[in-house]
Amino acid sequence: MALSKEQQHSSSADDQQALDAQVQLWHHTFGYVKSMALKAALDLRIPDAINQHGGSATLPQIVTKVTLHPSKTPCLRRLMRVLTVTGVFSVQRSSADDGGELVYGLTSASRLLVGSSLTNVSPFLTLMLNTLFVSPFLGLHEWFQQEMPGPSPFKFTHGRDLWDMNDHDASFGKLFDKGMVADSGFIMDIVVKECGDVFQGISSLVDVAGGLGGATQAIAKAFPHVECSVLELSHVVASAPTGTDVKYIAGDMFESVPSANAVFLKWVMHDWGDADCVKILKNCKKAIPSKEKGGKVIILDIMVGAGSSSDQKHVETQVLFDLFIMFINGAERDEQEWKNIIFEAGFSDYKITPVLGVRSIIEAYP
Repeated sequence: MALSKEQQHSSSADDQQALDAQVQLWHHTFGYVKSMALKAALDLRIPDAINQHGGSATLPQIVTKVTLHPSKTPCLRRLMRVLTVTGVFSVQRSSADDGGELVYGLTSASRLLVGSSLTNVSPFLTLMLNTLFVSPFLGLHEWFQQEMPGPSPFKFTHGRDLWDMNDHDASFGKLFDKGMVADSGFIMDIVVKECGDVFQGISSLVDVAGGLGGATQAIAKAFPHVECSVLELSHVVASAPTGTDVKYIAGDMFESVPSANAVFLKWVMHDWGDADCVKILKNCKKAIPSKEKGGKVIILDIMVGAGSSSDQKHVETQVLFDLFIMFINGAERDEQEWKNIIFEAGFSDYKITPVLGVRSIIEAYP
């Protein structure tokens, strides 16, 4: 039986809708290839290769700077096509006089993969894309089938938690420290320039779980009037740098926090569940003076939904990181969830400054 024009049009629209739906699912399914393409570029040091040629290079020029078997050059072209389509690198064809070759260039994204330690985020991305971090997600469905509370996806996969792995695997510990230092250097350089008013009016600050003190050193350098210290576990303090203006204090944030005008928590809270976060915040509150005397807790973390909510990539990155941090039983929080733990810990008010990309500054006042 022949279909009417209306029926043909409806059938065609349904087919197109099904094809669009298939593209959406394929795009989702093969999304991991983008991550692995970026990992390959970092491992091969392709951004450095392009940078060494003045910020733009042809494929033969890139090949001279990376460790690559010559037979894989055509494959490298395909890798670069993915990385240019996704905006990591730019590409344009040179003039016929120059041979008409494809010339690859650094973009604002790949410029963050080269250069000085303050702006180079490669070590952080290398850590995030490490097999130890990626593999727990391959069996995530099995973890969901286990009763809570239980081991994190990381421990479920590797048999030990992240912190234990960091302490007992020297090569991973070095990778982890380099990644954290790189991220801290990048974000704190922006914090002290764009959010400097947060540190005005305080005379002392303690960075709780501040690691080797990269963030604290940035604050101390930018605001020399602030007496800065880091609270960390004793084995971390034993490895802390010497000859800085930052004081290192061995201790446990779940037991007590040293007194200061302000407490700084950078990417600490998302490692813990709500009950632990409330306990940490209560100890922070005991360490600071009243709001009238300038006391506050300064939190640098993700607030899901804060910032550029109209930017789909912005929102997607926040919720992706929330699912990612679940691999150590951590969580990112929306404003209501932050409000709940802040008020439960006894604070009277808070202020959000969402000016750090997907991250925000949250000030909690006693």
